[in-house]
Amino acid sequence: MRVVFMGTPEFSVPTLTEIVSSGHEVVAVYTRAPKPAGRGQAERKSPVHEAAEGFGIPVFTPKSLKGLDEQGVFALHDADVAIVVAYGLLLPKAILEAPRMGCLNLHGSLLPRWQGAAPIQRAVMAGDSQTGVMVMQMDEGLDTGAVAVGEVIPIGPDMTAGELHDQMMRVGADLMGRALAALERGVWTSSHSRKTAPPMPKRSKRPRAGSIGRGRRVTCITIFGGSRPFRGRGSRWS
Repeated sequence: MRVVFMGTPEFSVPTLTEIVSSGHEVVAVYTRAPKPAGRGQAERKSPVHEAAEGFGIPVFTPKSLKGLDEQGVFALHDADVAIVVAYGLLLPKAILEAPRMGCLNLHGSLLPRWQGAAPIQRAVMAGDSQTGVMVMQMDEGLDTGAVAVGEVIPIGPDMTAGELHDQMMRVGADLMGRALAALERGVWTSSHSRKTAPPMPKRSKRPRAGSIGRGRRVTCITIFGGSRPFRGRGSRWS
């Protein structure tokens, strides 16, 4: 199939690799534009940008997809489907409807829990006992599309956000590969809406305000607005 891939952080790279290795024709990759980074403030390309160049795939870095010019360029890719994994820009209706089979999103939680940004960190901070990855057909809402497939991932008591991130990006890549294969065979089904998705996992009991549970790793303190998960391994409190 002709695929447009849209993603930015390290979390997205295994899915792009899975799609390419499965023999699909990735005709374009969309990612966030390079940003100044490091002591010298040199512009740094996103992990997806670097991976796409390694595969020889044309890369597009628009600041927005709301303009008619950018929407026209996107339509010219003549894609069968667009795959979105932590891209970082909202997709307007014209983009969602351009691919013949629409846009599929890989989301890092068991929806409807933790819709929006930073679902991995939020699951760990909340003390959830499990999380997962899901592939959904995108609509104009925020993670509200019909879910087709998902996989549950247990969260161990000592698991950090970084460890969970690495496991979820591997499982998610495999899940998206299977979803694309089903779509290509014509057996794709999306039976779960936002209201009928698998139930939310129960939260563990929170420690009282100002305390941290004994033996629990502190995995992150503040969630920043970006899509890149916290990678620190945390500290053990005793």
